[in-house]
Amino acid sequence: MKALVTRLDSFGDVLLAGPAVRAVAARAERVTLLCGPRGEPAARLLPGVDEILVWDAPWASFEPPPVDRAETDKLVDSLASLDAETALVLTSHHQSALPTALLLRLAGVPHIAADSVDYPGSLLDVRHRRAPHAHEAEAALDLAGAAGFPRADEGRLRVLPPPDTTGLTGPGPYVVLHPGASVPARAWSPERCAEAVRELAAAGHRVVVTGGRGEKGLTSHVAGGRGLDLGGRTGAAELSGVLAGAGAVVTGNTGPAHLAAAVGTPVVSLFAPVVPAERWRPYGVPYVLLGNQDAPCAGSRARTCPVPGHPCLESVTAHDVLAAVEKVMTT
Repeated sequence: MKALVTRLDSFGDVLLAGPAVRAVAARAERVTLLCGPRGEPAARLLPGVDEILVWDAPWASFEPPPVDRAETDKLVDSLASLDAETALVLTSHHQSALPTALLLRLAGVPHIAADSVDYPGSLLDVRHRRAPHAHEAEAALDLAGAAGFPRADEGRLRVLPPPDTTGLTGPGPYVVLHPGASVPARAWSPERCAEAVRELAAAGHRVVVTGGRGEKGLTSHVAGGRGLDLGGRTGAAELSGVLAGAGAVVTGNTGPAHLAAAVGTPVVSLFAPVVPAERWRPYGVPYVLLGNQDAPCAGSRARTCPVPGHPCLESVTAHDVLAAVEKVMTT
């Protein structure tokens, strides 16, 4: 059986789809993953994926492209060429699977499964209803099971074996602090991050600061003279290695939190409540959530904090982070 799994949004979302992808791979002879450009680096880390198609969907991106007939036709042709017998459309609880299902139907996919609260007409063969408070990884596994792909293992997040990154981090134990986030509402301020680096270092922890190519200024500021700045020096695979070697990872609700969980590293999560922690918290590893989960922004899905001063996260202190790090490292 040839199977297709789709997850069109971000890096962390694709990592959370990993257990469901493995469930499909356990029963299918070939698995293709259709993902967006932000999710592609994560897709290349997932066990069980044989082929990757990348498409920037007009309904899934933070900065969505315009609808383009030629690009859409090209995608449908690519999907048709796969000869997939079944497809799993993975979405977050607030997203609709139906636009993707329509394209899969046009491509001739005969069996399509998705979570959907909307009437799907002839677009879905399995219209599944997710449990109201399910974590995103669990919801994807539940959908896979309903589509005929029961979980194949314990269901934790996983990636391919990380590379040895001792050449980047140096020998000896360390803690990672990743200050960036996919949207501003989920980020702790640079000043607070820099304070945490100093507090952790003063307590005897070696601190490694990570970030993407566009975050070199941020990571340099946060690392200061007390942390090792790896800003812009790690792709997805290298970052997995750095996180795997850490005693704990301090970060917001963003992709590296899920990557840390995928390599088995405890997470201190600076979690802004703009999305529910029950659905998006670090999955399958020891964790501590920091931040006011009852703040006025709770459940708003805001990308920029709607409350002056960002109190849900700015109320967290460097000492809070130190205490949480030492707690998860001894759990």
